[in-house]
Amino acid sequence: MSSSDPREAPGACEPAVPAESTTPAGATGLTGPAGPTGPAGSGAPGETAHPGGRGPRGEYRKSAERRRRIVDAAVAVFSERGYRGATIRQIAAEAGLSPSSLLHFYASKTELLWATMTHRDSVRFAGGPGHSFPDRVVGQAIANEDVPHLVRLYGVLMAESATAEHPARDYFGGRFAVLRRQYADELGALAAAGLLRPGVDPQVAAVTLVALWDGVQLQALYEPDTIDAADVLRDYFRLVLTDPHVLTPPADLRQWWAGHRPDIGDGEGRPRRLV
Repeated sequence: MSSSDPREAPGACEPAVPAESTTPAGATGLTGPAGPTGPAGSGAPGETAHPGGRGPRGEYRKSAERRRRIVDAAVAVFSERGYRGATIRQIAAEAGLSPSSLLHFYASKTELLWATMTHRDSVRFAGGPGHSFPDRVVGQAIANEDVPHLVRLYGVLMAESATAEHPARDYFGGRFAVLRRQYADELGALAAAGLLRPGVDPQVAAVTLVALWDGVQLQALYEPDTIDAADVLRDYFRLVLTDPHVLTPPADLRQWWAGHRPDIGDGEGRPRRLV
């Protein structure tokens, strides 16, 4: 098996998790989750920041844009063919580049895999001081509505990674373990505050929440007009909380996200500035 440290970063399918993670081995040229240059990271040959710290310019900007285009292409190809079925040649063609030009920015398909994961993890509903754990869960589901292509990527790679020798196997296994532990702690805190219904075991509820979230988002990809992941997750919390009124109304969560969401790609290599 190709070894890598599981990255326990927040992502397109869950709220933030403890900052105890490391970037996987082989993810060179990346700044880690939600890095300062966004989904593509930095460190490519020839990338030099503006001396006044005022942002990218010239060759640096061109390099960053090309990296973004390559990552968007990798997302599209991995989502359609999986990691194992994808080739550098296919990703390069999707990006409108030659394979050799692509390899100038990303030295291997595995490095591209980690770049797409970093891109996925950059869409994060951090929430404000008044947002509870349930609010952050529902809020992240709302944020994910902007990036169905990244949710699809997550679903495809998650299923594929369960197979032997997959480079993302440790990534997903570690991610699930961290999420279960974090959710159990959060739900335990709700229980201590008298907000969790009697008989609800925080450990069991944590497993249920992870499974529910992944499952409902996968179903929403098939029936987006019928299934609303944010509504389903909110209804789950209404079932397990003693006082559902502690939940922030979805309209307020959407308003918060509208004011804090980053620039993201549309899955076709085009940046989409969300306002």
